[in-house]
Amino acid sequence: MKTILSFAEIDAGMLAEVGGKAANLGELTRAGLPVPPGWVLTTEAYRQVAAGLDTSGPQVAERARKHLLDAPMPDEVREAIVEAYRGLGDGVPVAVRSSATAEDLPFASFAGQQDTFLNVVGEEAVLTAVRRCWASLWTDRAVAYRESNGIGHAAVRLAVVVQEMVDARTAGVMFTANPVTGRRREIVIDASPGLGESVVSGAVNPDRFRFRDGRVIERRAGDKPLAIRPLPGGGTERVEQPHDGLCLTDDEVRRLAGLGARVEEHYGAPQDTEWAIDAAGTLWLTQARPITTLYPLPETTRPGLRVYFSVNVAQGVMGPLTPMGVAAFRMISAGGAGLAGHAPADPYDGAGFLAESGHRIWLDITAAVRNRAGRALLPRVLTLGEARAVPLVRGLFEDPRLAPASRSLRPFLRGALRFARNVRVPERVLVALTSPRRALAHTVRLGAELDRRLRVPESATPAQRLDHAERVLAGTFPLIIRIMPTAITGYALYALSSKLSGVPIDEMSDVLRSVPHNPTTEMDIELWHLATRVEPEPFRELPVSELVARYQAGELPPVAQREITAFLARYGHRGVAEIDAGVPRWSEEPGHILGVLANYLRMDGGPTPAELFEKGARQAGKTIGELAARAGRRARWRAPVVRWALGRTRQYAGLRELPKFYLVKTLAAVRRSLLVVGEHLVEQGVIDRAGDVFFLDLREARAALRGGDLRALVAGRRATYERERRRRHVPRLLLSDGTEPEAAFEAEATEGAADGAALTGTPASPGTITGVARVVLDPHGAHLEPGEILVCPSTDPGWTPLFLTAGGLVMEMGGAMSHGAVVAREYGIPAVVGVPEATQRIGTGERITVNGAAGTITPA
Repeated sequence: MKTILSFAEIDAGMLAEVGGKAANLGELTRAGLPVPPGWVLTTEAYRQVAAGLDTSGPQVAERARKHLLDAPMPDEVREAIVEAYRGLGDGVPVAVRSSATAEDLPFASFAGQQDTFLNVVGEEAVLTAVRRCWASLWTDRAVAYRESNGIGHAAVRLAVVVQEMVDARTAGVMFTANPVTGRRREIVIDASPGLGESVVSGAVNPDRFRFRDGRVIERRAGDKPLAIRPLPGGGTERVEQPHDGLCLTDDEVRRLAGLGARVEEHYGAPQDTEWAIDAAGTLWLTQARPITTLYPLPETTRPGLRVYFSVNVAQGVMGPLTPMGVAAFRMISAGGAGLAGHAPADPYDGAGFLAESGHRIWLDITAAVRNRAGRALLPRVLTLGEARAVPLVRGLFEDPRLAPASRSLRPFLRGALRFARNVRVPERVLVALTSPRRALAHTVRLGAELDRRLRVPESATPAQRLDHAERVLAGTFPLIIRIMPTAITGYALYALSSKLSGVPIDEMSDVLRSVPHNPTTEMDIELWHLATRVEPEPFRELPVSELVARYQAGELPPVAQREITAFLARYGHRGVAEIDAGVPRWSEEPGHILGVLANYLRMDGGPTPAELFEKGARQAGKTIGELAARAGRRARWRAPVVRWALGRTRQYAGLRELPKFYLVKTLAAVRRSLLVVGEHLVEQGVIDRAGDVFFLDLREARAALRGGDLRALVAGRRATYERERRRRHVPRLLLSDGTEPEAAFEAEATEGAADGAALTGTPASPGTITGVARVVLDPHGAHLEPGEILVCPSTDPGWTPLFLTAGGLVMEMGGAMSHGAVVAREYGIPAVVGVPEATQRIGTGERITVNGAAGTITPA
């Protein structure tokens, strides 16, 4: 490996030799983009100096820094640096930047984690800066960042970029997609006079510009109280020079936007760039890296703007699904297509109404948003299960790109009538109104029918098990959806009671307390009763891991062993993230259940779950009586109708959980069969572990029965899945242009119209958090309790360890692309920056709410 490479010799495939920053600069140079000339000292030099460094054990960061600062630099490395520096000219000012092999990656930008030295002049100064860059690979912040991203220390090496300095008149950063709202093709620029370090470090509130569809759509001046300028002979200084006006003209914004578009086109993905304009007006590109915080877009073959609703968020499963989990979900949804009169959907066809991105499932609701009937029904449906999405969806109705495609209701009515006929809605509603006994018996029969379908002979071959899995997945939705007419009848009568009594629905919630026939509630109460029947001693004394080991060995006391086994026989198909067929069930990993039992047995006094349930039921009966009385005062006949209607509501409301209960039972049965298939593939040498089968889909699992080696494919998917598990922010709604409506609408709603009690700044990282504020003026020795909101003047990379426990960020200085904002987005914590006097107006210990999309901080 060569020690020195010019930018023109580098391409994107040389990450191991030159690190992320240099690989990008080389790629940009070879693409003909305006990059200041320079070269890179490759990782070979770092390898030689770091030889013998032990990266294991405690205090590795301090030990590594000392080694790299004190170890002798080989003569050939020193000579190569001096010769390459002289090649740039006589005493040319340069920027010396760290370029790590784990940097500017698609899933982690490592913004500011290693050091940069500006306006370095002279051979000895360059040699010193190189050594300090090597040591910066082992700062506490860099070590913590790698650990939080699951990157091993031993595998990371450092190259060093040496690049001619641009004596910038104006500089800053530019995102080719809006990092707050997620909207692609919307250029966002932060700019300030002098070197770009003032913007990147958050030392100023920069000017902000947004450019979209060929025009500047936002110009906002920052206060920019100082500029960072190069000093003669080397180094930089901070110069106080308030700048009231905008530091970029519209023409310069357009030129920058054009440059950003070229960079994005070259890489094929949105980019975070750094740029500078010199005194002659020449535009320079000093860095580009992928924007790591944007949520990936669902792949679709459908034209026009699409609207996606997160199934994961609605189900409370923020983490990713395994590939097999996604495939099973698609197969279940495809099985329901015929109910509305459509041909059976291909579960592997991207044109369907389900989409995937980030290993999560998205429901394409564009047709409903662009349909008159859909606009009437969608908010009502969402009110029942995902009320926070209702104002977002209503806001989408105002977007001209989503105007109704047709005013005719006929297609919707035809599909609705077919669905009602196939599910036997009129018949089921009539039974629900007239005979609760028959209605509830029907749901029990559906469960028995499902159990019959799920049975598979122990002697079934792997191929037969895959056939069976596909059949039951395709047939589950048409079966379990037959429960919904009964449940919906209960909620319709609930709404009718609201009308008859004159009481708003949101004030009637006590009616729905402790409803019967809810399998989840029944499970919780059964678990409590189980705790009253087992021997308490081992549960009060032993850790959960020991309880699990004893249970699986059959060594718990006899009653506990028998009762827990019986409970898991009925409810063992459930688990955390249970809508994913790829995750273990309680029957496989009973630690959760045994831990809950242990907690129950350690409780000292207080009402039991069963007592709370009974109390809720009594309160519901009392509320029904009050509502009936209020209805009777409006008209005498209304009182018995309300009492009857709400009685039916309580009979049926709990059934809303039953379809999911049956769905999860189906997924658990499929999982058992797939594990058998996985064991067979392990025997064939196709995969390493039986559980690896969940990183295939059903088609791939079938093909794998014929042989082959899928270990590399599984390893790649598992790595992507693990990265997605670290994602902390998942949008509720997502548009196909990348916009997150929740972030975009909140930001627009508060533009220039903040509440007098609110502090306002620049939206930097979306999300809302309420917590205790911790004002920190200096990160040295500072401590943040988990979930506390960091309030500070500004941040540089030295503050990064505090982000590991912070629940949110408020910063006095900086723009949406400053260091603190970038790191907050990567860690998924809400952030507002550029908040005047935040550290004086917010006190440590105050409870505040930070809305990172709206840019507001309000008292909690």
